[in-house]
Amino acid sequence: MIKNKKYLILAITFFFISMALNFPFPHEYPAGQEMSVALGFPITTMDGLSYIGIAGLVLFIISLFFLVKSLEIYHKRMVLIAIVLVGLLPLELVNAYQKTFATGIYAIEYERGESNYTFEMKDETTLYAICHLPFENHSNETVQFNIEFYEKYLFEDDYPMLSLLNEGAPFKITLHGKESKVITIETEIDLTKLERGGLSGQGWGINLMIVDGEKVRKL
Repeated sequence: MIKNKKYLILAITFFFISMALNFPFPHEYPAGQEMSVALGFPITTMDGLSYIGIAGLVLFIISLFFLVKSLEIYHKRMVLIAIVLVGLLPLELVNAYQKTFATGIYAIEYERGESNYTFEMKDETTLYAICHLPFENHSNETVQFNIEFYEKYLFEDDYPMLSLLNEGAPFKITLHGKESKVITIETEIDLTKLERGGLSGQGWGINLMIVDGEKVRKL
């Protein structure tokens, strides 16, 4: 089945290097704010091309080339397996790491897709904000961290609503070992200080950072 061991070693080497360049940890994405993805590799960002993503994709294609050259049979089957692995393996490795060796904020999982927020005016100048943030601590130790909010994509006519939540900071969170919890954050924001009129809205998929001293994860 194996025709050339040297090519097989090169295929495996390039495969893991390509994954390392685009490994989704400790942040949500390794190369900034991605707009599109090819075979699991982010190739463009809000600022243009992601050269790290492109490099990862090129190295992955090179790994497939050497993989095919190293085998006598099952070329299509192994290429298909490699494509599936490059899409699934990084997330499985992150999951395994968080459940075994990770400590502190690196053991924290944030279910961004299940988060939500609501903004409404309490009176003419006071904005009331509430958001629900699901977290899970995979470690056995208690973990404390602060939450900061940021805008993932902000276009010219958009107002940074999520960033307004930082006006009520600090938001200090404590999760005990193996605890899974939906954190509710409520705050009131005086819009007169920000020279803003009335605001309202709701949404899902809150972008945030968890911070512990100099350690930061952008999720």
